[in-house]
Amino acid sequence: MRTFGIGDLWFILEAAQWTVALSLIAFIGGALGGLAIALSRTSDLPLLRNASRVFILVFQGTPLLLQLFLVFFGAPVLGFDINPWVAAGVALILNTSAFLGEIWRGCIEAIPRGQWEAAEALNLSYKSRMMKVILPQAFKIALPPTVGYMVQIIKGTSLAAIIGFTEITRAGQIINNATFQPLIVFSAVAVIYFLLCWPLSLLAGHMERRRSAALAR
Repeated sequence: MRTFGIGDLWFILEAAQWTVALSLIAFIGGALGGLAIALSRTSDLPLLRNASRVFILVFQGTPLLLQLFLVFFGAPVLGFDINPWVAAGVALILNTSAFLGEIWRGCIEAIPRGQWEAAEALNLSYKSRMMKVILPQAFKIALPPTVGYMVQIIKGTSLAAIIGFTEITRAGQIINNATFQPLIVFSAVAVIYFLLCWPLSLLAGHMERRRSAALAR
């Protein structure tokens, strides 16, 4: 047993880069999946609407921790050799896709019906209608909640510690096992998470206020 020192703090700070990397992977992959889910949810095809609805129900209705377990322990059963990096990335991408898909679905449906009818009156194809008329307007609505949800992604990466992925929480566990000073160790971990999440929360709030002010004018 030893005392918590600068070297231990540096070890946790180094682990923060993996938290950021995993968060970026989850957000980029989840953004692509979320867009597909949102478009499916607003599609004219019942099959796509129903399939995307089931996907959202499954991944919003089950804990992220359980999803991590299923990917990490389920993949070897199916014959896939998977490491904590890949398992954490896949689980977080699927989970993020479900939540961003539902957020963006709401933003797409928030576009006034007149905009949809005008695009149809111009005889635009579905692709042109979405790309040139609907999605650019929905993007402005979706930006604040999307930035805000990035905070949830960062905090969600802490659950990857349970499958052995060494991010901030796992680094804190390793240091605590060596120092037996949980109050100091996990206070440092909490401060690092706060410093990562707080700027995003401020940015999301600023965007929301600007949008509200623009609508009020």
